[in-house]
Amino acid sequence: MKQAKRPVIALVLGSGAARGWAHIGVIHELAEMGIEPDMVVGASVGSVVGGAYASGNLEPFEDWISSLSRVDIIRLLDARMTGGGFLQGNSLMGAIEQRIGNPNIQDLRIPFACVATELDTGREVWLREGSLLDACRASIALPGMFAPSRLREGKLLVDGGLVNPVPVSLARAMGGEVVIAVNLNGDLIGRHFFVHRGDEDVSDEDSERALADIEDRDSTIARWAAKMKAGFGVRLDSYISSLRKKESPDPGLFDVIAGAVDIMQDRITRSRMAGEPPDIHITPQLSHVGLMDFDRSEESIEKGREATRRERRQIEKLARALMGQRP
Repeated sequence: MKQAKRPVIALVLGSGAARGWAHIGVIHELAEMGIEPDMVVGASVGSVVGGAYASGNLEPFEDWISSLSRVDIIRLLDARMTGGGFLQGNSLMGAIEQRIGNPNIQDLRIPFACVATELDTGREVWLREGSLLDACRASIALPGMFAPSRLREGKLLVDGGLVNPVPVSLARAMGGEVVIAVNLNGDLIGRHFFVHRGDEDVSDEDSERALADIEDRDSTIARWAAKMKAGFGVRLDSYISSLRKKESPDPGLFDVIAGAVDIMQDRITRSRMAGEPPDIHITPQLSHVGLMDFDRSEESIEKGREATRRERRQIEKLARALMGQRP
């Protein structure tokens, strides 16, 4: 008797800024359960982790993010008050390129695609060819934080999470028959403003030195920061308050941006996944991880593992079916 062809497994990695390191834990736990996806699709940070995995460079990428301190993160913030965003993203993408390279998407070891949003029209854009880094840079361009990317015919592209935070539809369109989706935004609304990070591993002196480096890169930033300090009593570090010890219960600028994006993405995700449900839905509990907490990779990765284990019964049932065993 002819054996049935194994269905195509698609792994969908959703948006979520620093919470995206949980995707790495999901990938590891799935592998231990015998699940190796045939394709990977991502939005925003999910595109970066997915790109590292699809290119065969997840291990060096994980080693790097596991070593990041808050000062390291601050030094990656190439701030300029031009170009449509507080951060240009060049330093960050350069650091990512050192770990995963910059292959063309069509040359990756497994099929990959990511989602971006066309700023002028709000149209969802699927990036399935060309430079992997350029595609990821477009997909992570969170408005107000990263400058938009010019990738296709001079059009401005911004964060894919604005239109499709967990792009199940893209995975189905690429031929995914069994879709495993990771939603990072399921428990966030209104909660991350009240998170206390606990003990800090970076001194105020080190933080101030890193912030001074940002100002020194561009005279425009230095003048702007000086004006803010003199005129309003607001320092540049208030714009990256998510990276530092909280001295006030009031949210910083990035906190407000994050809260607004969380609300939007939660509503969009609920709506789209109701009409485009995955076969397996993994939801790491990450409300305690803030927008810029990229130095908390260890606990985020573990939360990804925990969430995957909560879906163990469904995943093991899938694994048995894929091996031709009776569920």
